[in-house]
Amino acid sequence: MFASLSDRLTATFKQLRGKGRLSEDDIDETVREIRIALLDADVALAVVREFCARVKQRAIGSEVSGSLNPAQQIIKIVNEELVTILGGQTRRIRLAKKPPTVILLAGLQGAGKTTLAGKLAVHLRSQGHQPILVAADLQRPNAVDQLKVVGEQAATPVFAPEPGNGVGNPVSVTRDAMKFASDKLHDVVIIDTAGRLAIDADLMKQLREVRDIAQPDETLLVIDAMTGQDAVNTAKTFADEIGIDAVVLTKLDGDARGGAALSVATVTGKPIMFASTGEKLTDFEIFHPDRMASRILDMGDVLTLIEQAEQTFGKEQSERLAQKVSSGDNFTLTDFMEQMNQLRKMGSMSKILSMMPGMGEMKKQIENIDEREIDRVGAIISSMTPAEREDPKILNGSRRSRIARGSGMQVSDVNGLIERFTQAQKMMRQMAKGGSVPGMPPMPGLPKPGVSKKAKPGKGAKKSGNPAKRAAVEAGLDVPTDVAVSNTLTELPSAFKNFLSD
Repeated sequence: MFASLSDRLTATFKQLRGKGRLSEDDIDETVREIRIALLDADVALAVVREFCARVKQRAIGSEVSGSLNPAQQIIKIVNEELVTILGGQTRRIRLAKKPPTVILLAGLQGAGKTTLAGKLAVHLRSQGHQPILVAADLQRPNAVDQLKVVGEQAATPVFAPEPGNGVGNPVSVTRDAMKFASDKLHDVVIIDTAGRLAIDADLMKQLREVRDIAQPDETLLVIDAMTGQDAVNTAKTFADEIGIDAVVLTKLDGDARGGAALSVATVTGKPIMFASTGEKLTDFEIFHPDRMASRILDMGDVLTLIEQAEQTFGKEQSERLAQKVSSGDNFTLTDFMEQMNQLRKMGSMSKILSMMPGMGEMKKQIENIDEREIDRVGAIISSMTPAEREDPKILNGSRRSRIARGSGMQVSDVNGLIERFTQAQKMMRQMAKGGSVPGMPPMPGLPKPGVSKKAKPGKGAKKSGNPAKRAAVEAGLDVPTDVAVSNTLTELPSAFKNFLSD
């Protein structure tokens, strides 16, 4: 969603590199480019003015003039101001001291409230809660049936005493749901309310009545992030009319310009709590302003990647692989198959790589990655015997021909896989010795690793081998201690990249 804005800001900061001192004209030009980039991203004009004023004020002050690297200091200032307009700190659900915790979902029709209710239920179940979904949207055709389907997918019960389609009273349903939740010991109640194609008096009146009965601990406004400025206007109206506690952005994986995400927190004064990033019920994440700002500035989001990996990879399996690597044992094709299957649970390879620092310049190549190549590699490995997976050195010509026929591939495909796997083994042995990771064959369409003449670093302080830490240091930011954990995540997927090379 922020691709265009990210490209514009990255290009702007490139013009500052190499300058030992920034003049006031340099700062004015930079702020002007930032203003144009934000307006082009459909950010609210008032937010743009306030943002640019703060950046300019800090840039002209001693904060930049006294810096050893003014360009990096400018990036740091922009990063910090982006975090501010995105809400500042991460906002989490406030649980009621006496269960159940009541969460009221509000928003216009088509914003994705019903699907989001299921995603929120899955998220809460993963934290040990026992949520229940309440079908209080009795206006939209088949809204109740849709919530039942979503509840089944989320393995969460649905309280739906009325058929909907214009039949039933949402206030009565809400009142009965509160009693039902207490009797059945559900500690979280998620109420899906009715929306309209536009804000009207009846919608607001009904919402106020439901709110008064439910007495929600959290009133979350669900906003379609692809609607731009309209989303911001909608959020302000809901905030003024019924009062909201936080905002949830849906369709954040879309190709819109992202102005809603950058405006809504400032305009409403309410933080963004969650973001929906896909169609699956698991495509749902807590909104971290600092991490989102990092993504916009093409500094990656390794911390989110680490959290997703911790949720996906089994502890025993991860410890076994880590022990194997540290002891210097060979990384086998069987190990690779296990890790590849786990990695796919985290999402597409394109999504994973997009969270790595500095990948903005390879955006087109990443988008063109053929995810089906993983299936082809899996077919080849599955056609091998257990002994062949453990020791590919025994693969002679006849064995490779048999594997190719069994997988529906060519012998050249099998040969290419074995060649890349051999290089990956060397990398894992290098990791076990504590050395640097050697250059890896590129992804399909990606440039080979190495440093171009223009980008070749000169003599001076050594740069970190951790891309997340290096990107943060170059931007003049404080590096979180947790980022050290990302070494494994940045190096191990590199091994997987080998198997996807042409």
